[in-house]
Amino acid sequence: MILPMKLAATLTFTSDVHQLARVREFVATTAFSLTNDLNAIDDLVLALTEAVTNVIVHSYRQNPGPIRVEVGLAPDQLIILLTDEGPPYDPTGAPTPDTTLPLDQRQPGGLGIHMMRHLTDELRYQRTSDGKNQLSLIKFIRGDEK
Repeated sequence: MILPMKLAATLTFTSDVHQLARVREFVATTAFSLTNDLNAIDDLVLALTEAVTNVIVHSYRQNPGPIRVEVGLAPDQLIILLTDEGPPYDPTGAPTPDTTLPLDQRQPGGLGIHMMRHLTDELRYQRTSDGKNQLSLIKFIRGDEK
């Protein structure tokens, strides 16, 4: 389900880890134009950085592929939509790692998704009708929208 939101800005780029600084700056600047809730903005920028890195490394396997980031606002929510054309993958269904185990007993991987879950208030995945992955990162914001 595509979320009803007022779209503020869109950035489309080719997957490359060298684009991460550009993506962070785009999201932070756009989000700040929408709300004064700096904690929400910081959390979403960090969660999105992890999500985009996962797309680049795991979905596109460091090969070129299109990625689109949209930033928008819904009542009391700051929303980022991340869309890619990689193989279907629903990170919301990934198992939760056991963070109580000592590091040497943990399975590698999974901490990025775990972090995204904790940094957002909602994390939603859908496969779009045109066959793309879309991840919605949602953060509830204080009522001090701009």
